[in-house]
Amino acid sequence: MHATIHGTRRIDWTTLFLLTFPPLSWAGNAIVGRLAAGTVPPISLNFVRWLLAGMLLAPYAWRGVIEHRAVLRRHAGVICAMGMLSIASYNALQYLALTTSTPINVTLIGASTPLFLLVIGATFFKERVKPWHVAGALLCLVGVGFVLVRGELGRLAQLDFVVGDLFMVAATIAWSAYTWLLRKQRPEVPLPVLLFAQIVPGLVASAPVTAWELMTLNQPLQWNGKVAAILLYVATIPSLLAYFAWDRAIARAGAQLPVFFITLTPVFAALLSTLLLGDWPRWYHAVGLAAIGAGIWLAQRR
Repeated sequence: MHATIHGTRRIDWTTLFLLTFPPLSWAGNAIVGRLAAGTVPPISLNFVRWLLAGMLLAPYAWRGVIEHRAVLRRHAGVICAMGMLSIASYNALQYLALTTSTPINVTLIGASTPLFLLVIGATFFKERVKPWHVAGALLCLVGVGFVLVRGELGRLAQLDFVVGDLFMVAATIAWSAYTWLLRKQRPEVPLPVLLFAQIVPGLVASAPVTAWELMTLNQPLQWNGKVAAILLYVATIPSLLAYFAWDRAIARAGAQLPVFFITLTPVFAALLSTLLLGDWPRWYHAVGLAAIGAGIWLAQRR
């Protein structure tokens, strides 16, 4: 069976699953990150997550790393930058955000990525900006701002934001910069090789910050069933399986269509938060999601 999206592209149900699975996984990652707050320090959670993911990926990627070592060496600077922006920065900042913010807020702010993609592309990569791009970016900005102030415009004058929300804004900027590097300077190597090559410098950069966190907070990892389940989930589902599904989805559906599915992440986060955390969505979440979704639609239209 096939489904028609926007009346121009027909996709089968396998592709539809590949497009839907990553947002669901990333929403689950936000829920698990919230559950880990107070049990596993956020930067340490990120470090152990990618250490386990790298160990799981190594048997499948190592032969390709050796085969493509010349290409990896030529692009070492770009790969290190990718690892810093994605593995070391984005994921750690997201877990930091979840110590004080909610999964719904975090995923809604993350859904505004097209806004930051537009700004970074125009500023650093000389991408042409069309009027509807600007209009879409402004709508995204309104949506994110509405969530940040929780529907209370008086907070703008007081700058009374939850620090976790600001961490997530920083994470979204880091991910947007990473996405541009991936689009413009991606080394021509298989996906497992590229992901493994990013994990290594990301872990190297994260190691001293993780050590500092553990010494400063004096909160060692508490090994129990809950922590083991959290680490198993974050090291496999959102780190590896979702990454590969997203890559296959883009290969099947093109670069434009998957952007719309990103907006499912806060929807899934709201559902999972209600079911697992008892954290019901508020009215300003719906307003923010509507503005962000409309902005993405407007910015992506041809």
